Amino acid sequence: MQLSRRDLLGSASLLALPIARARAQARPLVKVGVLTDLSGTYRDNTGPSSVACARQAVEEFNPASHGFDVALISADHQNKPNVAVSIARQWFDQGVDAIADVPTSSVALAVAEVARGKDKVMINASATVAALTDAQCSPNTVVWSFDTYSNAQSTGGALMAAGHKTWFFLTADYAFGHSLEELTAAVVAQRGGRVVGAVRYPFPDTTDFSSYLAQASASGAEVLAFANAGLDTQNCIKQAHEFGLNAKMHIAPLLMFLSDAHALGPEVTKGLTTTESFYWDLNDRTRAFTRRVLPKTGGKYPNQAHASAYAITLHYLKTVAAMGGAEAKQSGRATLARMKAIPTDDDAFGPGRVRADGRGEFPAYLFQVKAPAAPGGWDLYQLLHTTPPAEALHPLRAKCQFPVAT
Repeated sequence: MQLSRRDLLGSASLLALPIARARAQARPLVKVGVLTDLSGTYRDNTGPSSVACARQAVEEFNPASHGFDVALISADHQNKPNVAVSIARQWFDQGVDAIADVPTSSVALAVAEVARGKDKVMINASATVAALTDAQCSPNTVVWSFDTYSNAQSTGGALMAAGHKTWFFLTADYAFGHSLEELTAAVVAQRGGRVVGAVRYPFPDTTDFSSYLAQASASGAEVLAFANAGLDTQNCIKQAHEFGLNAKMHIAPLLMFLSDAHALGPEVTKGLTTTESFYWDLNDRTRAFTRRVLPKTGGKYPNQAHASAYAITLHYLKTVAAMGGAEAKQSGRATLARMKAIPTDDDAFGPGRVRADGRGEFPAYLFQVKAPAAPGGWDLYQLLHTTPPAEALHPLRAKCQFPVAT
């Protein structure tokens, strides 16, 4: 039988229907890039465990059940702003919708500008400089649960209340260290204390702090405050302990994570105070989250940065679901405006919200390091004080009151 031209066209149309239907039913693909420190001083505080926690959020949320798919990738920014900016631009140009984690404040400030320029999303879990939602705030940036202001208020305020009036700062010489020193020094001055000395060291190229510690010892200060983080904090605490400074000064790590306390051991860190916004043993929900994620972190217990990578990714996915994947991909500003309108709730931080300036509203917890029940264990913190969000967060600037979707 010979087919007419009409028959052939009709057959072709029928064959095309399943293809067209499949395309119509294809779920939007949302791409999330975890940009972190996989090889440097902040690797243990962020790095692979932050990637694992972000992936945990994706798996738990099951985006396909909400009508979209998620591709999660990761990269090492090497704590270099130029490297991070290059990766961010390439990712955004290749269709990445949101960049998550982004430790190292100089890196985060640079990536925030890229996200703003390209109208994409930066959901920051671990950079600490308060400027990200203050002096250099952006409608395209969210900072989840801690910053230099909250740490200064919590740790600095507690030590001043305990009567430690004279301070010496040992500070990492870049945006984060400067901010942590300046904000804590302001708390000291406001409460009648005095800074008797300060020294800034090259970051990230310093491992021997002996000359700086000698200056601190000679200053006569009651408090030796470390305005740094990661391996720098570990080296400072360890070397101060070796030099016996803990016997004559109060050692104050202004940003020490659970992973640092565990790495150094209780014989070095016992009695030190630190501020974190999350602890795995705070309540039933934090313990449940920790149990779920431990198989993915190789048994390393999550700290506040890891938990933030989980929670901020989860809230972003909830927002995408509420908007619809296709709409959420259109504008980072619109997506963040919606993130601020939706209450937050997750097992790591419980209920909360994101302010108009992009700062997450959660308490700051002051902990003291204790000896664990078992050698090598992670039960290291005793809760001393809780600072509510109203006191832990920096004042909201008028210029940072970005739109909140209704």
